Amino acid sequence: MIRTWSILLLIAILGVWPLSTAGAQPVLFDFENAPLYSPLPISLTVGGIVANFSATGQGYSFQMADVMGFTPVGFSGKCVYPSSVYASDLLVAFPNATLTDFSILYAPEEYACDSSATMRVTGYMNNVFVATNTTTAYPPGTWPSATLSLSYAQGFNSVVVHYDAPPPTGGDYGPIFMADNMWVTPKAAPPACRGDFNCDHTISFADIDPFVAVLGGGACCDPTGQNCDVNGDGAVNFSDIDPFVALLTSGATCP
Repeated sequence: MIRTWSILLLIAILGVWPLSTAGAQPVLFDFENAPLYSPLPISLTVGGIVANFSATGQGYSFQMADVMGFTPVGFSGKCVYPSSVYASDLLVAFPNATLTDFSILYAPEEYACDSSATMRVTGYMNNVFVATNTTTAYPPGTWPSATLSLSYAQGFNSVVVHYDAPPPTGGDYGPIFMADNMWVTPKAAPPACRGDFNCDHTISFADIDPFVAVLGGGACCDPTGQNCDVNGDGAVNFSDIDPFVALLTSGATCP
């Protein structure tokens, strides 16, 4: 044990490596950072979350919400706007995040209709279906607005927003929609287990080599960095050695 401590100490004096933190707060894509008139596909980043927007059919572009001389309730500034009168799915992929919650404000093309279209959102994890949900705008009318949402605790990293069915009572409508104010909530990171350098959810001598690697500038197995910050000071350096050794000898376990 003394020999191991000495080796770690020598490596630790090489420097200090700051750690990153991560949370699970909702993030709003209001599309104000989108280039006006730009058609899909396009990538936008908000709060560190990347959203890749694409579409089927003739797709969508970013327009001002009042481009047709009116603004649906809840819309403002720029929005996702249909590029034709033909139905088109809105596809959104999140390459660097797993989500538990998704919602988007939408308004279907309807003119004084007595009922509204059914909209569907479907979530996928690595292209495998995980969950779906539908909603209908109420009250109906002219370009009525509503929020379409999806929640799935195990997580998903892409969604398809689909015009599912027209107003059941008919009327003057088209199978297209506008969209604005997309909220996403990333999946919360698992509880930190300080000293678990190989992220196997135990603290053991198997963590020694990964500890040495992190002290030498290697990446922490935990994306939040908390597992590797043994003393909780926000960095990995020689001051983590004593508490790490104490964890190994005390038989501490992960939460």
